Amino acid sequence: MNFNLTQMPERLVKPRKEGLTMVMDKGLTFEEARLFVENAIPHVDIIKLGFGTAYVTPRLRDKIELYQQAGIPVYFGGTLMEAFLIRNQFEDYIALCKDYEISYMEVSDGSITIPHVEKCGYIERLSGIGTVLSEVGSKDAAHIIPPYKWIELMRAELSAGATYVIAEAREAGNVGIYRGSGEVREGLVQEILTQIPGEKILWEAPQKAQQLYFIELLGANVNLGNIAPSEIIALEAMRIGLRGDTFSLFLNPGN
Repeated sequence: MNFNLTQMPERLVKPRKEGLTMVMDKGLTFEEARLFVENAIPHVDIIKLGFGTAYVTPRLRDKIELYQQAGIPVYFGGTLMEAFLIRNQFEDYIALCKDYEISYMEVSDGSITIPHVEKCGYIERLSGIGTVLSEVGSKDAAHIIPPYKWIELMRAELSAGATYVIAEAREAGNVGIYRGSGEVREGLVQEILTQIPGEKILWEAPQKAQQLYFIELLGANVNLGNIAPSEIIALEAMRIGLRGDTFSLFLNPGN
C-alpha cells in the first residue's frame, strides 16, 4: 500500500485462495489490456474472456500471454465451452486450452441443457487437467431454481472436482442470484451459505450494490466475479473500507 492506516481489515495477498477478484474481459484491445495490467497485478486473481469473445478477439494469443506473464490466470467463458459441447467438440475444447496453455476452465450449462451427471463428468475430466470453476444457475430469467436445488448442484459439482462454484448472474447482474432489477435474492444467498462454504463460491457481482452486499455479508475477502476492468481499483477500495459505502464497516468506534 502507498501509506499507513490503522484499523484496516486484513486483505489476503496473492496468490490467495479466498478474496478472489475475477475480471471479465469482454473485448479489451491488446493495448487496453496492457494498460489494465499495470493497475491489475496486485488486485486481480483471474481474468475471464467473457462468453464467446475469444473466438473473435484480435491478437488473442498475445493478450492471453500478456495476462499470463503478469501472473494472472486466464480462462474462456463457459458459453464458449457450451458452444463446443453442442457441436460435439469437447476434445477440441481440451486441445484449445492446451494450445493456449489455459489451466483454468469453466464448466457451465447456462445456455444449453446438460444432464447434471454428464456435467459432473466434464468437471471430473477437466479437474484432472487444471482448475475447474463450475457455474450454477440459468441465464434464463424465467427459470427459477429453488434454494435446495442450488445447494444440491453446488455440492455435487464441488464433489466432482470443481475448485470453486460460480453463482450465476450474467454480465449484467440480473438473473440467477439476483432479481431482474439487480436486487440480491437474499434468502437464496443465505440459504446457500448454510450448506456451502463461502470460500468455495465465486459470486458474480458486476453492480456496485451487489459487491457492497457481499462485502457487508462476508467481509473484505469475499470472492467476487464479473468485475469490469475499469472498476478494479474502486472495488479494492470498497473491500477495505476506503469508499463511502463501507467507510465505517471495519472501524473500531473505541479507537
